[in-house]
Amino acid sequence: MDAGGVTLQVISHGPGDLDAAQCRRCNDQLAKAIRARPRFAGFAELPMQEPEEAAKELRRVCAADYLSAFCSSPTSSSSSSSPSPGGRGFLGALVDSHTSSGTYYDSPRYDPLWAAAVDLDVPIYIHPTWPSPDLAATTAYRSADVPDIVNAAIGAFGFGWHSDVAVHVLKLYGAGVFDRFPGLKIVLGHMGEMLPYMLQRVERVTGRWPVVGARDGDGDQDDDDDDNNNHRSFRQVWDTNIWLTTSGNWALDPLACVLRNTKHDRILYSVDYPFARSADGLRWLEELERSGLVSDEVLEGIRWRNAARLLKVDLDLDLGVGGEDIEDIEDINE
Repeated sequence: MDAGGVTLQVISHGPGDLDAAQCRRCNDQLAKAIRARPRFAGFAELPMQEPEEAAKELRRVCAADYLSAFCSSPTSSSSSSSPSPGGRGFLGALVDSHTSSGTYYDSPRYDPLWAAAVDLDVPIYIHPTWPSPDLAATTAYRSADVPDIVNAAIGAFGFGWHSDVAVHVLKLYGAGVFDRFPGLKIVLGHMGEMLPYMLQRVERVTGRWPVVGARDGDGDQDDDDDDNNNHRSFRQVWDTNIWLTTSGNWALDPLACVLRNTKHDRILYSVDYPFARSADGLRWLEELERSGLVSDEVLEGIRWRNAARLLKVDLDLDLGVGGEDIEDIEDINE
């Protein structure tokens, strides 16, 4: 962290189809690490195949008194009286883009989770994952004329799982999730998972989509026939509900696109450690500063201030650092 200029790391487990009990154990393990090292913070592991349980676990670990139940390690060099970031629990959750069986989260079954996230005012980070077995077996992801290692890359980290997250966001929009939960905060990695580069077309196409009926807080169909009263355009959702991280994409060209069509306070620096290196991220930030693409104010926002605002972290209060001591906040995505 020090070598990469990282003041605070938001850590998550590698998501997977864990049941509720396994998620509780994972989160409690992370909580102990955070209490022992105040420069760590946490995103929750959630049982996404069980939406009600996912909502319960999010509420449990984001409660203000959650971390206080875990004593700092007596061997830690950090003081046991050091406060947790924001004086609270975890800062949100990181979830796979779908379950291993290929279930996405646009169904009203997931409304309890979205409701919990809004109530707690914490973000949900939707992270790419491997294609489900059914999807991986299709000709869209597998060709007999291509080596297996290439098929795997195309379907995952080489392209496919990024576009999969973009499609998932469009499903959430088309299903009316953002209309039912206008305060929902979604974080996307890897410079927006391809959406910024298709944003104009997405805006135009989604403008012709039928409006899905709004539902009340209990997930029941609202009696109000004028659903358009609550409906927002994709551009409105993009501007108010979506945040983007860099996630190890150490190139300025994609950022140049993002800067032209995305509010600058929605862009967050992240490294994707251990799959990317903090030192490389620091060099990229230095390259960005020299490039002239952004002002000093925008650069400061990307480096740390935007993330601090989203996650409600006060570095002066929580970590005793500020001003020139603050380099950036890094989200660990996996």
